[in-house]
Amino acid sequence: FCFCLFDHRHSRESTVEKMSSHKTFRIKRFLAKKQKQNRPIPQWIRMKTGNKIRYNSKRRHWRRTKLGL
Repeated sequence: FCFCLFDHRHSRESTVEKMSSHKTFRIKRFLAKKQKQNRPIPQWIRMKTGNKIRYNSKRRHWRRTKLGL
């Protein structure tokens, strides 16, 4: 008989999914796309729009906003 202090349903699966060395190809592709999207806008776009668009409003900081995987 065992008194366990954690939930068995999420112990092994969520640990494996969140460990960085155990990624599926779909997760890796998703992370690569998000990494490419997370960049400042090019300077020629600022010039083209007459400085109406000054920065990428969808920038994401790795610690503040999580991706929700």
